[in-house]
Amino acid sequence: MTEFDVATAAVQAALDAGARYADARVMHRRYESMTARNGEIESVTQDESAGVGVRALVGSGWGFYAVPDLSATAARTAGERAARIAAASGRVAGPGSKLVPIPASTGSWSSPCAVDPLSVPLSDKGDLLVRATRTSQEHGADQAEGLYQIWDTRKWFVSSEGHRIDQHIRECGAGISATVIGDGETQRRSYPSYRGQYGTQGWELVDGLDLTAHAARIAEEARELVTAPLCPAGETTLILGGEQMALQIHESVGHAIELDRILGWEAAFAGTSWLDLEQLGALRYGSELMNITIDPTIPGALGSFGFDDEGTPATRRDAVREGRWVGTLAGRDSAAIAGLDYAGSVRADGWARLPMVRMTNVGLEPGPHTLDEMIAATDDGVLMDLNRSWSIDDKRLNFQFGCEIGWEIKNGRRGRMLRNPTYTGIGPLFWRSMDMLSSETVAWGTPNCGKGQPGQIGHTGHPAAPARFTGVRVGVRG
Repeated sequence: MTEFDVATAAVQAALDAGARYADARVMHRRYESMTARNGEIESVTQDESAGVGVRALVGSGWGFYAVPDLSATAARTAGERAARIAAASGRVAGPGSKLVPIPASTGSWSSPCAVDPLSVPLSDKGDLLVRATRTSQEHGADQAEGLYQIWDTRKWFVSSEGHRIDQHIRECGAGISATVIGDGETQRRSYPSYRGQYGTQGWELVDGLDLTAHAARIAEEARELVTAPLCPAGETTLILGGEQMALQIHESVGHAIELDRILGWEAAFAGTSWLDLEQLGALRYGSELMNITIDPTIPGALGSFGFDDEGTPATRRDAVREGRWVGTLAGRDSAAIAGLDYAGSVRADGWARLPMVRMTNVGLEPGPHTLDEMIAATDDGVLMDLNRSWSIDDKRLNFQFGCEIGWEIKNGRRGRMLRNPTYTGIGPLFWRSMDMLSSETVAWGTPNCGKGQPGQIGHTGHPAAPARFTGVRVGVRG
């Protein structure tokens, strides 16, 4: 049997058992990672898994069942059990489940990949991490760490509406960090971000990072930070680097616009959302410079795909336009409940997990400025970059972030380095204070977004560039 045959058998079994709608995803995933510390390989992981997950809708109830077996018998059993679970769920009173209509797509999609990351010899990958961490240690790091990760995922999707889609998504990325331990003080610098940089690309992404070329710099900066002055406390003009902006978008916009959180369906991993659907199209989320898009079509970005896990084709749409909230991340059922006419943002992190609303590539469109112009236009302020800590309330409204590094800005010039910089704010007030935005955009990848119970790890992308905000509280401690 082909993978499509397996998925088809599962869907038909669910229909025969009483489902009015059913879909099945066959998935095969290979994963590889390696870590190094102080010039030595510390761990290597290689995993592989395959299975089929089936969703069924009976009345108003959903059912899901998954098996790590691609035989016809196992597929039919999964379909039947998904339908029985749906029938049991439907006995609990609730609103009727409808699905926003989408075309019955057939097709294939593959992410761009010049160099298959799994074909690169382990020895070459290990040599890269050894060289980079050894270089950091030679330049003053007490602990120098390196990591790469690779995911190779194949999906086959079939639905009772006629979908027949296969996708091949290859993702990888890497990063390094240097930690220096001082007298009662520990500082860390990372490159290219605190978790590395990732995308739906091949090993060419990692080659382009040139980890070894940055290893000495981050070690030296970490050592300098140990004795740098503390970030002063007060209200000032804040400039955020692009990497920190990516996390700001992720936490205070991306999660807030997930429709299942807005509807109250999802409350795990920091709660629901402060947004009210009645304000969609009218709420002033930020300044006129704030243009946030939901775009899974960006080549090479980590949240890109051809079709989501409901078979909806990847489509770019607005979430915030000129500061006004205009769109959500939605699935077919949540969109129908909310009276919206689009979906396209549902994914699962494996064949054994129920697909749910997840971020794709949620990011800022470029602005008209440069980082140098922002600094030159700032008489007194602080520049911060690379996340070190984050905290946000269960409505995705009030937040506090700490960064790895900061710099004082005086009279339009970048000055001394600052230690332990932090800032805090309230989402819409913060975004409304954005008065300058750079055109220097990078599609940052977040490979560790947690959501749901049982927990799922999502891969998301965040195009972001440096931005300036006025009247921000910085230097908050405790």
